[in-house]
Amino acid sequence: MSYYEPLVYIVPSEEEGFILKTVLQKRLMVSRKLLSRIKLTERGITVNGERQYINIKVKAGDRVEIRMEEEQSEDILPQDLPLHILHEDEHLLILAKDAGIIVHPTHGHYVNTIANGVVYHWQQAGITCRFRPVHRLDQETSGVLAIAKTPYVHQQISEQMIQHLVKKEYLAFVWGTVALPSGTINEPIDRDPEQPHVRIVRPDGYAAVTHYEVVKQFEKAALVRIWLETGRTHQIRVHMRHLGHPLLGDKMYTLEQYRDVAAELEASDRLERQALHAFKLGFVHPGTREWTEFNAPLPADLSDLEQWLANKR
Repeated sequence: MSYYEPLVYIVPSEEEGFILKTVLQKRLMVSRKLLSRIKLTERGITVNGERQYINIKVKAGDRVEIRMEEEQSEDILPQDLPLHILHEDEHLLILAKDAGIIVHPTHGHYVNTIANGVVYHWQQAGITCRFRPVHRLDQETSGVLAIAKTPYVHQQISEQMIQHLVKKEYLAFVWGTVALPSGTINEPIDRDPEQPHVRIVRPDGYAAVTHYEVVKQFEKAALVRIWLETGRTHQIRVHMRHLGHPLLGDKMYTLEQYRDVAAELEASDRLERQALHAFKLGFVHPGTREWTEFNAPLPADLSDLEQWLANKR
């Protein structure tokens, strides 16, 4: 049986006498589900190199280690695809995702996804991991994408997301003149009963909070920085439309008043997707326990769009 590199915790003097289960859950932040899984493996939980039950008491200086079995995504076809790697270590793979590519294979779409490229990359590097993205980016959205290499790392970042501790910042180009330099949109979102694939603001929807700040105001559009407290499907697109400023290139959520200028943009062949880019992702790194941020520069199509808007009169 093969394992990933262990996570190590040295028991300090003030924790002498603690139950091992407490150390695992309160110090290494192992979830109940993951703890149930790793304690069944031969080397899953050790103290000073020896397998131990989780109800023992630890001593100061004890070396507590947890190990997870190596896994791989056997159902994902390895495929040599270009990957823009921002960072990789034994815990995480951080990519700058291109627009137009799907993250994970879906029914009827089994190749040409981020997952296919990542599995191939790991195969070539001799790395055995299961593909575990820790968050989602729509097909048309570019930007920072984090992929966990172990169940522990996935659980740790997911828990930070639940507690709203993960920083996710976006850049979006929106139509019109934004009246306020910054603001917050606190409006619930749910499916449109007449078009189930579309989301709308509705009083009985799920809580959704979006913050924005105008970075540049052009004559007919604006570049805004956006950060989220919640992660509802299409949240940025729906909230900016509700504000009266739909995203450039977003055919699903455009407004009638912008159709002429949107058609002009489409005719220019400068943008083939919604103008949304996830430029920053920050969280406490599960391996180092330090705050870490990753940034993806504005891609070429949006940089070109910014120049076009600046010259537009």
